Order: sequence, then C-alpha cells, then structure tokens
Amino acid sequence: MDIKSGKILVTGAGGFIGSHLVEELLLKGCDVRALVHYNSRNDYGCLEYLGDRLGGIELVSGDLRDSGTVRRAVEGCRLVMHLGALVGIPYSYLSPRDVYDTNVGGTLNVLEAARDHGTERIVVTSTSEIYGTPLYLPIDEKHPPQGQSPYAASKIAADKLAESFFLSYDLPVAVIRPFNTFGPRQSARAIVPTIITQALSGEKVSLGSLEPSRDLLFVKDTAAGFNVVASHDSAVGKVINIGTGGDVSVGDLVGLVANLLGKPLEVIEDPQRVRPARSEIPRLSCNYALAEELLGWEPKYTLEEGLVETLDWIRDHLDKYKSGLYNV
Repeated sequence: MDIKSGKILVTGAGGFIGSHLVEELLLKGCDVRALVHYNSRNDYGCLEYLGDRLGGIELVSGDLRDSGTVRRAVEGCRLVMHLGALVGIPYSYLSPRDVYDTNVGGTLNVLEAARDHGTERIVVTSTSEIYGTPLYLPIDEKHPPQGQSPYAASKIAADKLAESFFLSYDLPVAVIRPFNTFGPRQSARAIVPTIITQALSGEKVSLGSLEPSRDLLFVKDTAAGFNVVASHDSAVGKVINIGTGGDVSVGDLVGLVANLLGKPLEVIEDPQRVRPARSEIPRLSCNYALAEELLGWEPKYTLEEGLVETLDWIRDHLDKYKSGLYNV
C-alpha cells in the first residue's frame, strides 16, 4: 500500500507517539487527518510542538468513546493508524473503567467505522505489556498474553477485537506491538522522562523498583515501524513486534543518565511508585525477527543515541514538566 495515496487518519495524534508519527507522515508528503481528544482550550497536545506544520494537518477534536465522532473521522480515509488510548498503568489501577471504555470501546468504534466505510488498511496499536511476566526471552508474537494490570487487559481485549474483525469481516487490519517507546515529548508518567526531569532539577531521583528491565525503543524507530506495517500487504491479519532485542534495568538506566549528565545521582525509593507485586513485570525483551523478515524493519537508534536526543529535548522544555511530582 502506498501511504502517500489518499487521506490517513491518526487517532491519538496529540499523544507522544502519535505526534511523532504525524510529523513523519507530513515529512513524507502524506495527507493527514488527526483525531485529538477534545478540550475547551483548543490544546492539541504534543502536536503543538510541530509549530507552523500544524497548518498542514486536518485536525478533528472528539472522543474515541463517541461512535459518531469516530465515524466522521474515519470517513474518507484510505488508511487508519489507531494509536488513541489511555496508557498509564498506575492510572489503570485507579480508574479501570475509564481505561476499559477508551481502549476497548474506542477500538471497537474505530473497527466498526473502518468496516462500514470500506477503509483499505487499519493499523491497531498494541503494547508489550500484554505479555506479562515472560515465559521465555526474547518475547515473540507467539508468547501467550497475561493481563497483569487493567491497562494490559484492556489492550489484550482491543487486540482480540482487531483479530476478530479480520477473521469475521475480512477487515484489512494489522496489529503493531511496540515495546517501551521513549523520546522527546514523552510525559513524565514514563520511566525515561521521570529520571531525566528529576536529574536535571537536582541530585536525587525518586523511583519505584530498580530491578525491572525494559526493551527501550526510540520513538523515531517506532514511527518507522508504523509506516512499514501500514505499507506492506503481508502485515494484514498479523501481530508484529517492534523493539531492539535488548533491555536495561531501571537502576542501570539511572546510571546511564548520570553518565550523560556527568554527575552522580542519589536514588530514593518512593513506595507510591512501586507496582503491586503480582502486577509488576520483571523483564521485557523483544524478538523482532518477524518485522525484520516480513517487512525489512529493524531499529536504527542505539539506546544512548536516543537518550541524548531525549535529554537535550527535555532540557530545552523542562518548564513543561512538574519535576518530582508522581505522574500516574
């Protein structure tokens, strides 16, 4: 599929990954419609960082939970990139219903609208969190899912809805499953900006458990993954992991940031940041062989290269963060 031919809808376009994907699509000369969550301030989230390039986007404000909004957004689009979701795992402990309604109900609205409007390709965003505590490493797409948080459970349900629409209605849907994405514009709910914002503001970093390790994928590699999944007919009906194949612990990540800043950092364990014991996933590492073999995708950025770009961006935008405040 030629993604430059026809209009593309990106849901969750105001989010961290969504804004980078929109930016990448604009650079490729694509015709983009962006669905952003409505608010009375006309605030378009991370898309605001695109500046004058916002003028090249058709912006639609609404809510994924409203089927009418979604139908209007999908209509006339040849390709739908569905990224819209509530993604905070700690928030899902507090408000599982909100997470379910958005992630499951919103995905159902997108799939139904795409089916009814005859959309030619749909890419649904999954997450490595659906794997839970791994039975083996690195994790491939055959690994069974386990809902160790309400967020993970909601994404498992959304993935299965996508699968059902492919099998039941022959809807041309592919599921992309990024491992832990990081980079510029990410909120402090995620581990990399949590460490960096505190490190830039002082000598102490408050964190939860230091032992869990994650496969950290730079956001530009993630955006490239979306584009190749959307472009290849061979991705339809499949789930495709994207990640680096490596992983780094939270404690070692603090050390990497400290080295980049050239100063020591004292780590303080904050009990409110510690996940429930049976909900915590000790380690995630991606087997991306299918993406490489089927689509020719592989990560281009090293962890250190991504951290340097992220650190530089956060340093320039530190006033946008509430350093030290726990963001669920």
